[in-house]
Amino acid sequence: MSVGPACCQPPWQRKVRADMQIVDDRRERLARMIDLARAYRGWTRSEIARALDRDPGKILPESGNPKLDLVVGLADALDWPIGEVAEDLGSAAIEELPDRDFQSLDAEALACHRAGDWRGMVRTARRMMLLATDSIQRAVACNRAAGGYDGLGLYTRSLPFLQNGLNEPALPAGLRQMLSVNLANAHYAMWHLVESRAASRDLLDAMAEQPVNDRRGRVCRAFANYVRGSSARRQAQLDPVRATALAAEARPDLYKAMTEYEDLADEFSDDRYAALANTCRGALIEVDALQDRISSDDAVGRLMVALDRVVDVEQHQPGDWLESWGWWCIYGCNITLRCESQEHVSRRMAIFTNKAMEIADRLENWSLRERAFAMELTRHNQAPEEPWVLDNEELRNLVGTMGRFPAFRDKGYRILKNARLVTQEGGAKWLGT
Repeated sequence: MSVGPACCQPPWQRKVRADMQIVDDRRERLARMIDLARAYRGWTRSEIARALDRDPGKILPESGNPKLDLVVGLADALDWPIGEVAEDLGSAAIEELPDRDFQSLDAEALACHRAGDWRGMVRTARRMMLLATDSIQRAVACNRAAGGYDGLGLYTRSLPFLQNGLNEPALPAGLRQMLSVNLANAHYAMWHLVESRAASRDLLDAMAEQPVNDRRGRVCRAFANYVRGSSARRQAQLDPVRATALAAEARPDLYKAMTEYEDLADEFSDDRYAALANTCRGALIEVDALQDRISSDDAVGRLMVALDRVVDVEQHQPGDWLESWGWWCIYGCNITLRCESQEHVSRRMAIFTNKAMEIADRLENWSLRERAFAMELTRHNQAPEEPWVLDNEELRNLVGTMGRFPAFRDKGYRILKNARLVTQEGGAKWLGT
């Protein structure tokens, strides 16, 4: 039976019709967003349902109002910021907001950080963004999200959050310093060395104009010195002609970082700062070898200490000290490649890269994995007669490293071309065929 023209309907019928239209509009917007995610990922309906944790026949809620977990899932599937997904769906279409206040969610994000729950930290930060009401809260939420992605090694995802946070107006100096040094470090991790040096230099210049003495400011200053010094150290690897000059630029920054971290460790009885100072100390050994302050043999001998400290990696708790010894292994690789005679390179490189990879796997540290794979590729290029065999876990880690570090991707393809995969059945096949 027809309900007749809208003008002839009683008020209650018009309201029902309007409500039905709102529901239809919401369902249409949500369906369009799901179709976009399917197209972007190349997924089937079953695959998108699995990614969104929904029954394939009930992806769309009857009301057209997606719950928050569905909005978050769509943001992940599309690689869009959660705020943009929510905006496109319409603010009225979100059925539930976190029943928490911003401060309690921030405390939860910090707890996730301490526990190494990086995905939990990202999820919490996204909920913080929905509740943020001013520039400071938005910047804090951006910094938490970036911290989670940093822990996952997804630096390409952390960069936009840090940039967006820094674009917020009228931030307190401490918060801006934290965002700035994290931005410099993200660029450094991805080998954007010009950008990492520029960002850390700007921060250090600003801090020189307005000296800081509080704990957070001192940590930021130490970190910025480490990033600027290590960026110059890495540039020396890429530019042999200027290597000595770049090492001379790196040394004072790394020394300042080391001494500041040592002072923080003593003052606050915090062993994490001592571990960071140890990372700087290892970098200084590499720089001193570049400047001929010490011989390459002496430098490699000092860095071999790392191998004695972590003989059985599984017996060590994950943390800053274990990561520090992993970086000592990478510094040992760098010196061996530059300074050692050909007959010693392959053996010493293998010792260092194997230990670095063990530590990287124990920590799930993607930056260490990137360096260990790159060093191992260089070693095999110099000794092509040596077989290169990967098991399934190593292959997964290689593919994950290729996804996280665009500058490494070409190296990853070269590894795939030359290595063999050992299957669970015990057979082997060439990956490049």
